[in-house]
Amino acid sequence: MSEKAGQNFTMGGGEQQLTFSAFVLGLASTALIHLGVHADPESGKMTVDLTLARQSIDVLAMLREKTRGNLSSEEEQLFSSILSDLQLRFVEKTKKA
Repeated sequence: MSEKAGQNFTMGGGEQQLTFSAFVLGLASTALIHLGVHADPESGKMTVDLTLARQSIDVLAMLREKTRGNLSSEEEQLFSSILSDLQLRFVEKTKKA
């Protein structure tokens, strides 16, 4: 796998391609569910689990650090904005708890 910065990384073929950006958005969606922003797709319930939210945010932060210098400018911007938003939401949620 010799991807260069600026190239889109995709997995799979055909209609089921997973881009790096879609992967990051999936992780962010999980964090939003745990923050109680979106309903759990399985139960349909809105619940808050700050431990799981924190873990999801930490995974995103670790992934960002490990991919630093290997992302396109669009991927870096997306990552930066998503991570900042999630961290802010987490802080706001912990203040209310």
